[in-house]
Amino acid sequence: MSDFRIDKITNRDGSAGTQIAGISTFSGTSGMQLPVGPTEYRGGRGRAVFAGGSQQPAGTQWHSTMDKVEIATTGNATDFGDMDQGRYYNRAVSSSTRGVIAGGTGDITGSPAMTANMQYVIISSEGGSNDFGELDMARNGLIPASNNTRGLLAGGYVTPTNIRDNVIKFITIATTGDASDFGNLTQPQDQGAGINSPTRGVFAGSNNPSKINTISFVTISTLGDGQDFGNLTAAKGALPGASSSTRGLTFGGNDGSNFINNIDLITIPTLGNATDFGDLVAINAESTAASSQVRGLCAGGETPTGGGWTNVIQYVTIATAGNATDFGDMTVARGNDLGGFSDVHGGLG
Repeated sequence: MSDFRIDKITNRDGSAGTQIAGISTFSGTSGMQLPVGPTEYRGGRGRAVFAGGSQQPAGTQWHSTMDKVEIATTGNATDFGDMDQGRYYNRAVSSSTRGVIAGGTGDITGSPAMTANMQYVIISSEGGSNDFGELDMARNGLIPASNNTRGLLAGGYVTPTNIRDNVIKFITIATTGDASDFGNLTQPQDQGAGINSPTRGVFAGSNNPSKINTISFVTISTLGDGQDFGNLTAAKGALPGASSSTRGLTFGGNDGSNFINNIDLITIPTLGNATDFGDLVAINAESTAASSQVRGLCAGGETPTGGGWTNVIQYVTIATAGNATDFGDMTVARGNDLGGFSDVHGGLG
């Protein structure tokens, strides 16, 4: 019997049936060949992108560079494309299709200036970014969370008032347009860790003017103010977050006196304080993160040795506790909250 191929599945009523990602061919001699590996890595998904950031000397070089890696593998990052301009202190949200990079401080006029602009990319293809819309005002150090429909951009440092803010804005990722008001955080936060499940957005820690251990959460599909979730293991900021649909992690950061290598863990569907998960390979702050349901990646950041940037990418297995392992290197060392996102993170279920 010869091989045959199923291009689509149709239900008895004529509607489209459920697709099984990764299956294309069946063999008459060996039977039906099912895909192997975690579901999120089938069908071409499983990509993380790290966008922007700055490198030394600090405040003089703003990157438009976007790097990509395949989360299920290890190895060095390769070039994805360029943003519209160099920017740092930018953060990002994503669906299974798009990544949206929001705010930051950009090389707009040849000198650093904060921006309200948002740009988007199609994660499955390489190339430059496209205009998405505007935040309500120029912001950097936003705390991001998203599911497959909405992206939330919380808090941040704003101008012209030059304060840390508590406002939460939201966008519909599949469209383009300006951000709308969602509600308020329990208190002002910036440069904290954003964590997502399909239902919840969680915002942990803050950097300026002082570090806090506050964790707050919202229900992504509704509008409303943040509610108290619990506390981090210590007051800290300048840290990113990663998540599966049930577990959230924060990586490193700054506790006000030192850069730290601690990884904190929360269980997203519940409420409660964070617990210790393990340690990073390299101590850093102002790094970025991206995740799948299986792995959390931490990339780049500032190191405590002479205030230099690192190009190191490290990873953990989210379902277990333990120290990070080396993944590879970014194309160039950089930090200052470059925006990290993926098409398989915990908010996508």
